[in-house]
Amino acid sequence: MATTSASVDVPSSADDVWRLIGGFDALPDWLPYIQKSELDEGGRVRRLSNGDGDVIVERLKAFDDEKRTYSYAIEQAPFPVTGYLSTLTVHAVTGAPQAARVEWSGTFTPVGVGDAEAEALFHGIYADGLAALLRALEG
Repeated sequence: MATTSASVDVPSSADDVWRLIGGFDALPDWLPYIQKSELDEGGRVRRLSNGDGDVIVERLKAFDDEKRTYSYAIEQAPFPVTGYLSTLTVHAVTGAPQAARVEWSGTFTPVGVGDAEAEALFHGIYADGLAALLRALEG
């Protein structure tokens, strides 16, 4: 099993950041790679579309509004992994009410590629996504 994570400190309160990213279908609001999100199964499944025409289907596994975190599994995607589970969390920064730390992490089993290649792929997705989040919050 492979793992990777990325984080970013942002100049917004944890509550404000969570309002932007905490909805399971909110990815198009801050992640340019994802152009469309459609919820199904009462909000437990999201069907994502990107600009390349790829479809990614993810299932919500855990959600905690109070702790500002959710976890999801990939059910269908053009990625060389299985058993993918990812968590997105927004942390308050002690002593800095207008700052937050956002963490995005994942575990998965590579298929047809080595651990390092799969980890680099998802680390890039997470880091690029968090950079886009920072731009959205600063813009």
